[in-house]
Amino acid sequence: MQDKFDELRKRYEEVAALGAAGSLLGWDQNVFMPPGGAAARGKVQSVVSEVAHLKFTAPETGALITEVYDWAQAKGQESFEAAFLRAVKRDYDHEVKLPSALVKEFSLATTASFEAWHKAKQASDYSIFAPHLDKVLELSRLKAEALGYAKSPYDALLDMYDPGLNREKLDKVFAELAAGLTPVIKAINERADRVSNEPFKGDFDLPAQLRLSEDILKAMGYDFSRGRLDQSAHPFSTGIVAPHDARITTWTQRDWLPASVYGSMHEGGHALYEQGFPAEFAFTPLASGASLGVHESQSRFWENLIGRSRPFAAWALPLYRKHFPGKFDKYSAEDLYRAANRSEASLVRTEADEVTYNLHVALRYEIETRLLDGSLKVKDAPEFWNAKMQEYLGVKPTKDSEGILQDVHWGFGMIGYFPSYTIGNLISAQLFAALKKDLPDLDARIEHGDFAPVLAWLRRTIHAKGRTLLPEDLLQEAIGEKLSVAPFVDYIKTKYSGLYGF
Repeated sequence: MQDKFDELRKRYEEVAALGAAGSLLGWDQNVFMPPGGAAARGKVQSVVSEVAHLKFTAPETGALITEVYDWAQAKGQESFEAAFLRAVKRDYDHEVKLPSALVKEFSLATTASFEAWHKAKQASDYSIFAPHLDKVLELSRLKAEALGYAKSPYDALLDMYDPGLNREKLDKVFAELAAGLTPVIKAINERADRVSNEPFKGDFDLPAQLRLSEDILKAMGYDFSRGRLDQSAHPFSTGIVAPHDARITTWTQRDWLPASVYGSMHEGGHALYEQGFPAEFAFTPLASGASLGVHESQSRFWENLIGRSRPFAAWALPLYRKHFPGKFDKYSAEDLYRAANRSEASLVRTEADEVTYNLHVALRYEIETRLLDGSLKVKDAPEFWNAKMQEYLGVKPTKDSEGILQDVHWGFGMIGYFPSYTIGNLISAQLFAALKKDLPDLDARIEHGDFAPVLAWLRRTIHAKGRTLLPEDLLQEAIGEKLSVAPFVDYIKTKYSGLYGF
């Protein structure tokens, strides 16, 4: 059977290589591609997607999986071969249900949709994007029908990102979060003037912002020999060939420093995960996160649990002073800590604080489920968005670019992705609580910029596992817990009662 396994692995390596080529094309589209190349790029990407899909879903692939599966499992659940077959079978069972013509059409549609989103956001004109969103939703419904589902077509799409998750579970998560966070938000609003973010406002040189981000990423452990930091319209991370090539982008705002700092740390958390997979996982289905929720836990862990902590502010202050001479001389580490954690209603999800962030996700979750089932029409989505922002956060966008057009996800066809951010927040809090037990001197290490033990802990408990386990099993093995809302709510209550005095 070993020869059959080797044959299957070689076949998958070719599929993975095509996927890497597609990822590289997507990265270039966001970072360097001239706008005039969009149509041609769409054709290239659709061909790459179709060829990869056809090769992977060929009858020969299915026959090899069937032949080798039991042999691989007999080697032990924790063996490379067993994990490889579990992952490749799951992917094959999904992909074989999708007609190659649909895969190609979806790739063409999302390439055009992304370009339309980009133009629409620049012009703050939703009408440019609306017909493309209509097409993406139409094709997403066809994908859901092809994949199959028990209760909701949204569940089929959600399962692509977070196996085992469904609308029923998510509804409970968001309800529990609302119950836990609403009193905190009320208490903060009554004391809004107690925390200032003034230190991060001003005129910050853009190249200096990138140099600061590079210094922070290097300290976190991001390996620039296997990655890059560039700029894009929306920060993102992509593992071209994990763990050997994991790239990130950020953005810069002249008058608001946290955009680049925390955008970089967030995407850096993703990339550290990708760089942490064992080398033998390269070009296999195991060189991936256990789920998008687990992936987001890594980005939110570094961005918030580490990056917005009091000891991190103490370590980072000299860096701020180094890159922006004179601008931070009058501020203390405590000033930076408080500035990084001011809580107030924000129009933009990526700029939202830890307390209100999940309300942004809840809004998108409600909208995309309604769009998918047809209870909300695409043309009415901006008005619905604005009304829900007023209801959830008490603020209302004045233009499309700061409202429904702010996120790129729907332009990429990623319906069912947004809940991953909230799942990631929950897992990050659970991981942090476990880490503090294992590293009692954690605060002192962070204050001195010694992030190596933190990364080593994550490497051992999460990164090294790649996609060998389903997310619930990974969490159970890593810290002995199931997904839970309580640790996140406890973390928020403890942190923000201290900041705001309630």
